[in-house]
Amino acid sequence: MYRRHFFLLVVLSLCFFIFLSWLIPSSSWLLAVWVMLTGLGIYDLRCRHNVLNNYPVIGHLRYLLEFIRPELRQYFFESESSGRPFNREQREIINKRADGVSDAMPFGTVNDIEHAGYDLSYHSLSPKQVDDSYRCVTIGGPQCGQPYHSSRFNISSMSFGAISGKAIQALNLGAKQGGFAQVTGEGGISPYHQQHGGDLVWQIGTGYFGCRTQNGGFSAAKFEHSAKSDQVKMIELKLSQGAKPAHGGLLPASKITEEIAKTRDVPMGEDCLSPPAHKTFSTPEGLLQFIQQLREMSGGKPVGFKLCIGYQHEFLGICKAMLETNILPDFITIDGAEGGTGAAPTEFSDRLGLFINEALYFVHNALVGVGLRDQIKLIVSGKVALGYDMVVKKALGADLFHAARPYMFAIGCIQSRRCHTNNCPTGIATQDERRSRAINVHGKARRVQRYHDATLTSFLELTAAMGLTSPDELTPEHIEHRVDDAPAVTYSELYGPALTEGCLVTQQTVPVRWQKLWDKASATQF
Repeated sequence: MYRRHFFLLVVLSLCFFIFLSWLIPSSSWLLAVWVMLTGLGIYDLRCRHNVLNNYPVIGHLRYLLEFIRPELRQYFFESESSGRPFNREQREIINKRADGVSDAMPFGTVNDIEHAGYDLSYHSLSPKQVDDSYRCVTIGGPQCGQPYHSSRFNISSMSFGAISGKAIQALNLGAKQGGFAQVTGEGGISPYHQQHGGDLVWQIGTGYFGCRTQNGGFSAAKFEHSAKSDQVKMIELKLSQGAKPAHGGLLPASKITEEIAKTRDVPMGEDCLSPPAHKTFSTPEGLLQFIQQLREMSGGKPVGFKLCIGYQHEFLGICKAMLETNILPDFITIDGAEGGTGAAPTEFSDRLGLFINEALYFVHNALVGVGLRDQIKLIVSGKVALGYDMVVKKALGADLFHAARPYMFAIGCIQSRRCHTNNCPTGIATQDERRSRAINVHGKARRVQRYHDATLTSFLELTAAMGLTSPDELTPEHIEHRVDDAPAVTYSELYGPALTEGCLVTQQTVPVRWQKLWDKASATQF
């Protein structure tokens, strides 16, 4: 019976307050409270919920605490470095840079620098100066007619629908002011992307939103019309993303507004489906032929594709197709399995896909092995937030860096992790106009620009402190990685030796593992 002692106390209190309200009528509001608590207890006794049935009334406290548990952990119990997916130290640095104040820290590092997984680099007693020209890079291979002079650090894909129109405006205005680009996400080019005129990378996913036929196929006419916009600088074909690789998406009809329907080119009142795979091609050769088609229809703008690496022989199949068709993408965006999204099946997010550093090193070496690395730019997307993240990714082969969640922090995200509920407390990951009104577009855009500029400055300063005059001099030898119960090792030791130029084509000095993957790869099937 002790399980229901609290409810018994509520009933006894009700009797007391009945008597009290008879003596003192002004206290009758207390009686109303205890009537409601008693009614709640009676409901709990009759319900089928185990905890509430056993612990009427008081059992609700358990669910109240569970509801606010994320906030309690984030605000009171997390250490500076224990939070996930971005820890407090990272978020604080991003916010300080966005505010334009110093990100200096007192009293020494709070990181455990002897912990397995910790990365570090060596400084030089002869630090150099890295020229500001290295803040940008030109994208566009020999088959591209309109190369794009891009910042090294751009806003990664976030669709209208996943984030609010005000959030997109703030990001795009910040990109405009800072001279960098925003990837649209697969949801299409919305009016909010166009309002301030910031450079766009138009991402096209399996749903072909913004360039689709009535049955969900690809519409060449609609694509050509939008792709030739001066604001669209590049085209990115999304094959997969790190947060939910090989998984489609469904936007229920109940969540489709008139603006979303117009942007995505889908009808109102029907579910909006993004299938797991493209309809326009099903082989590596087909992929490259479609890329060439997009490049021609866009007037020669840079076209590439984005993917999360899964079976490695399938990517090598794309490399074989490049050699056989002589069609090259202008860039490849590598997304890591640790990438984020508004909503993803937990096990897809946790268990599928290759970690970004391994994936990047593999793709870089694959392109070296087929002799095409100097003709294709590599963009990396996967928890790039700070300058040293860029140093590591550049050392492993990246040319450019894209980020989504760090730019969300710059416009006010607090990592509440309620993106999928439409109840984002900051008005970013929601279509609730009452919530998104909280975003001051011009103020947040300035924060986006400052964060971008300060982080690129950090990247160049770290490179200079290592005794280098150019980021292009960074190699895996420059990054030390702590492992369990052993001295730190370089990334080249961790991931193995780099391939030699063209070795997969000439079939000379190919490591056994690479040879097996190459033999399994096919240009005619994934």
